[in-house]
Amino acid sequence: MLALRKARRKLRMGTICSPNPSGTKTSSEVCNADWMASLPPHLHNLPLSNLAIPGSHDSFSYWVDEKSPVGPDQTQAIKRLARISLVKKLMKKWSVTQNLTFREQLEAGIRYFDLRVSSKPGDADQEIYFIHGLFGIKVWDGLMEIDSFLTQHPQEIVFLDFNHFYAMDETHHKCLVLRIQEAFENKLCPTCSVESMTLKNLWEKKYQVLIFYHCPFYKQYPFLWPGKKIPAPWANTTSVQKLILFLETTLSERAPRGSFHVSQAILTPRVKTIARGLVGGLKNTLVHRNLPAILDWVKTQKPGAMGVNIITSDFVDLVDFATTVIELNDLLQEDKALAKC
Repeated sequence: MLALRKARRKLRMGTICSPNPSGTKTSSEVCNADWMASLPPHLHNLPLSNLAIPGSHDSFSYWVDEKSPVGPDQTQAIKRLARISLVKKLMKKWSVTQNLTFREQLEAGIRYFDLRVSSKPGDADQEIYFIHGLFGIKVWDGLMEIDSFLTQHPQEIVFLDFNHFYAMDETHHKCLVLRIQEAFENKLCPTCSVESMTLKNLWEKKYQVLIFYHCPFYKQYPFLWPGKKIPAPWANTTSVQKLILFLETTLSERAPRGSFHVSQAILTPRVKTIARGLVGGLKNTLVHRNLPAILDWVKTQKPGAMGVNIITSDFVDLVDFATTVIELNDLLQEDKALAKC
């Protein structure tokens, strides 16, 4: 069984997405661009809610604009402080939670994207931007980057989870949904039973994009899935031990049918955490030293109706995160083999 897993890993990871001059593979360069297409046939009929799927937290925050206004997701006190240019530079260190672009995350194997969006105060048009303290890229640019990848990899499926909206009225929502339609067109999967969401069914209908919309506005469009179909419990802690206990508890409480499930394997800084590591930023203060322990927890998990489904992380390239999550699906393969013995 171990030999089989190694062989499948070698096959899936045989391509380097972005070769570097030294010829060595870093975690960000190992290509999992077609990992869903490479899954064994018996997994094609399993609901996606039973598979292990890697995701990223604040997926868009690989770039934020320190020259733009502070986002409407921040308090008035922060907005006043941000008039000092140095404050925005420090905010950037805590707003960025990823190193890789959408394309690079997709090539690394990430298939779930955590998205927060906002209009920009003072903009005359209805443009929508990604937001995490500071404004990121335009949502349209991100959607087009994702669509380009999907066109080149027609058997890969993505989850786009729009879960926070700021400074958006009905006109903004309509503009955003129109952008989603224009970007993905026939790739959009209409809402239906979660249990019917198998790779086989999606491939047959050429659907590649599931949009989750945490706002009552979803009711107006057949391709917007309600947020309750993809719960993502949040531990809100700086402690790895408390995080792991929370992840275990929420997994044990997971509904066996009717929804996907996101395990947010992330630590959240407190005010005092930021104060202590002000210059170091999120990556150097909280993530770097704790990510290996979080990855160790991931390695002990198993997918399935009552197991892990989507697992998200900050800075997915710092460890072999995506590949580790993807390889959990090999345990489903092993179960099948053992059942035949």
